[in-house]
Amino acid sequence: MELLHKTFEDMQYLIRYPKNYDSTKRYPVILFLHGAGTRSSDITVLKNNFFFKSSEKFLDLGFITVAPLCERETWCDHFETLARFTKTVFAAPDTDPARFYLTGNSMGGYGTWQLAISHPELFAAIVPVCGGGMYWDAGRLVNVPVWAFHGEKDSLVLPAESKIMVERVNQCGGNARLTLYPEAGHDAWTPTYTNREVYEWLLSHQNENAKTLVNEYAADAAAFG
Repeated sequence: MELLHKTFEDMQYLIRYPKNYDSTKRYPVILFLHGAGTRSSDITVLKNNFFFKSSEKFLDLGFITVAPLCERETWCDHFETLARFTKTVFAAPDTDPARFYLTGNSMGGYGTWQLAISHPELFAAIVPVCGGGMYWDAGRLVNVPVWAFHGEKDSLVLPAESKIMVERVNQCGGNARLTLYPEAGHDAWTPTYTNREVYEWLLSHQNENAKTLVNEYAADAAAFG
């Protein structure tokens, strides 16, 4: 299906609709955050990202794909715009708000952890790939199912980054799992985004994160400086 080029404020993005798309209906939406290798002001670079080629095989599952473009150094440099963009997509008339999902790899894996921690109420489930995050705040993901992926031989982003995030979410009572690829280096996205089970797992979840949010540092702020 065609990738449509659009803009939100100063952020470019791509959107792809499922087969037989009907604008009067609501659809599950997967928000994708690319890695550092796709940073550019040229939307063509994002169009050529591996995620689109791999996920196209699974469009029969009926989801909309939305992917913003990072034109700066990191997603943190876009973060406020990214958050507004995410909320806008979430509130779109064709988005099913109970089935809004997030995934990203490498720099986008970090972005996935951070965006979900900052706005856990939005996401039904997330798939961070070879990323990491602020594990001390992982309790905010207690109601967001997580399936993380990492290559055990990754020397660019150490597997410990995913391990500690998953462990901490589970210690807080959440539902997180980690798949490690024993022979993979940094490229954990190829086996992940070509795996139909990953998309089926995401789409199987309904948003339950309107429940109590957890701020671990609130009870003992002094311990956190």
